[in-house]
Amino acid sequence: MTTEIRLDLLDPQGMKMEARTPSGHAVIMDAAPDVGGTNEGPRPMELVLVALAGCTAMDVLSILRKKRQPLEGFAMEVRAERAPEHPKVYTDIDLLYIVRGNVDPQAVVRAIELSATKYCSVSAMLRKTARLRYRYRIEPSAPGASPIEGEYRMEEEAPAPAGAAD
Repeated sequence: MTTEIRLDLLDPQGMKMEARTPSGHAVIMDAAPDVGGTNEGPRPMELVLVALAGCTAMDVLSILRKKRQPLEGFAMEVRAERAPEHPKVYTDIDLLYIVRGNVDPQAVVRAIELSATKYCSVSAMLRKTARLRYRYRIEPSAPGASPIEGEYRMEEEAPAPAGAAD
């Protein structure tokens, strides 16, 4: 399957570019002023993290909905470290899934596992250069209920028990 992207330089003197995707959407990218940009769009490496978060979030949401979990809200936080030398690839990426509602922790762990091991192409590519850490926090809607935190660990490591604090 071939994917084609069109990229056009919008400012002949700068770094501002527009990428057009096969689905017909445009993304404006730019660089910082110290490297010739005008800071009018995200950096390409920022978009890599956005792609990762979007890819795995869509997987997890889809799986939780198929499992008929009472999802009331969802967010993600992504933190990443890059190599100090060029090419400055991501070396460590921490993903935190924030799930709101009275959702079964095992359903969340399974959804993260399926995204990490089977469905998310972006994480599969990034694992070639980076260590990905998958954490979750469930914020129950029941009055007085405490958040449930845990971690999914790939390969030989078993998932952390539900309710295990980081």
